[in-house]
Amino acid sequence: MSDFSGGVDTASAPSPAELAAAHGLTISGRRPSLAAYTAQLWSRRHFIVAFATARLTAMYTAARLGQIWQVMTPLLNAAVYYLIFGLLLGTNRGIPNFIAYLCTGVFVFQFTQSAVLAGTRSIADNLGLIRALHFPRACLPIAFTVIQLQQLIFSMGVLGVIVLATGEPLTWRWLLIVPVLLLQSVFNAGLALFMARIGAKTTDMAQLMPFVLRTWMYLSGVFWAVSSFTADAPRWVATVLNLNPALIFNDLMRYALMESVTASLLPSHVWVIAAGWALLVGLAGYVFFWRAEEEYGRG
Repeated sequence: MSDFSGGVDTASAPSPAELAAAHGLTISGRRPSLAAYTAQLWSRRHFIVAFATARLTAMYTAARLGQIWQVMTPLLNAAVYYLIFGLLLGTNRGIPNFIAYLCTGVFVFQFTQSAVLAGTRSIADNLGLIRALHFPRACLPIAFTVIQLQQLIFSMGVLGVIVLATGEPLTWRWLLIVPVLLLQSVFNAGLALFMARIGAKTTDMAQLMPFVLRTWMYLSGVFWAVSSFTADAPRWVATVLNLNPALIFNDLMRYALMESVTASLLPSHVWVIAAGWALLVGLAGYVFFWRAEEEYGRG
C-alpha cells in the first residue's frame, strides 16, 4: 500500500540502522576493538614522535638557559639529596662511590616520576586537541612518556661523565643501558596510561600524585642501600622491597654503569622481574586506558 505523501511503501523501507550497516557507518566515537585500536595507534607512531619532539622543544623556550634545564633539574635534585642524605643523615655509609650511586638513582627515578605526572595530566590538559581531532587517545600519554625518555637520553651523557669522573671504568656492561631503558619505558608508558584514565576523571589526582611519588622514591633506594635495611627486616618486608619496580630499574642501571655494583648485590632473577613488571604494567595500563576510549573529552 502507498501513502498519500509520495506513493512510497514505508513498510518496506529500510530502517536507519539497516542503512548504516549497509553503508559501513558506525556510531560516532564508538570504541574500536583492541586489535583495531592498536593498528590505529601504530599508524600514528610518527605523529607521537613528532608531537613529543615539538613539545620538548617548546618546553624550555621561555627559559633563559633553554634545554640545559633537562640536565640541571636532576643534577640540582642530586645535589640537594647528597647534602641531606649523604652529609647530614649519613646514608652513604657502606655505599662505594655514593655520588655515582645517588646520581644514577635520581636520574632513573625521575624518568618514572616525570612520566607518571605527565601521564596523569595528559588528557585533562589537552581537551582542546582531543575534541578537535580524531586519533587514538593513547597517543597522548605515550607521547609524554617519549618526551621524558628523550630528556633522559639527553641527560645520560652527563650522567656518564659523572660516573667516569668518580672513578668508574667504561666496561661492556654499559651496553645494558639499552635494554634497561627499553623495559623501563614500557613500564612507564603503562603507568602513564593507567594514570591518564584516572586523571581524566579525577583532576585532583594531579595534586595528589607528587606526594605518592615522593613516598615511592623514599622506598626505592634512590639515596640509600635497601640491602642494609632488609638484612634485619622480616622476610616479607625484604621481599616486598626487593620486588619494587623502581628499585629494580635503579639497581639494573647502577649495575650497567658502576663496576662497584656487582651481580651479587642484585635481587635474584632481576632481569625476569624487570621484564615481568614491564609486560604486566604495560599491557594492563594499555587495556585499562582503551576501555574508556570513548569517554575522553566528553562532559
